[in-house]
Amino acid sequence: MNPDDLPRLIYLGLIASVLVGSLLLHNRASLGRVAQQAAIWVLIVVGATAAVALWSDMRPDLLLRQQAGPGGTIEVPRRPDGHYYVTVAINGVPIEFVIDTGATDMVLSQADAARAGLDPANLAYLGSAMTANGEVRTATVRLETVNLSGIEDRNVRAVVNQGDLDGSLLGMGYLGRFSNIQITNGQMILTR
Repeated sequence: MNPDDLPRLIYLGLIASVLVGSLLLHNRASLGRVAQQAAIWVLIVVGATAAVALWSDMRPDLLLRQQAGPGGTIEVPRRPDGHYYVTVAINGVPIEFVIDTGATDMVLSQADAARAGLDPANLAYLGSAMTANGEVRTATVRLETVNLSGIEDRNVRAVVNQGDLDGSLLGMGYLGRFSNIQITNGQMILTR
């Protein structure tokens, strides 16, 4: 604390005391109403302060979602971690995917496969895939519907990963259905 801050703080405190005292004396007949209005203003200031303080936590959820653009395009913003995420309705169930142009297929984690109505325990894991963590077993499945921002495909091939996978991957098996994939100004633009 700067040595000049204490006198300023005392000065501001005196001014605030004079203003509050004047307000109370002027409105002494209706102190209940004044107290109610003061409480409302305190809540507004606290709420605004909380919103400003939490904005960096709320911003990705509010602003960083894919949007259907003009002419059959889908605009996908890059998240702060550098990846592109999309929410895709698989058999009517919204599932978040990371776009992975290095993945050959659309890859569902076991948890996401179960959410989409598949039974991971009863799938035939006859395929294999090489990942950064080594070889994993995969099961080929057909998804009834895949809907990405209003663009719907039916009978889509995908694989379910038998190993541990934190989330699902949207690979080239699905991305190949788009005529153009472009990255510009922090946006991935998918064109059908």
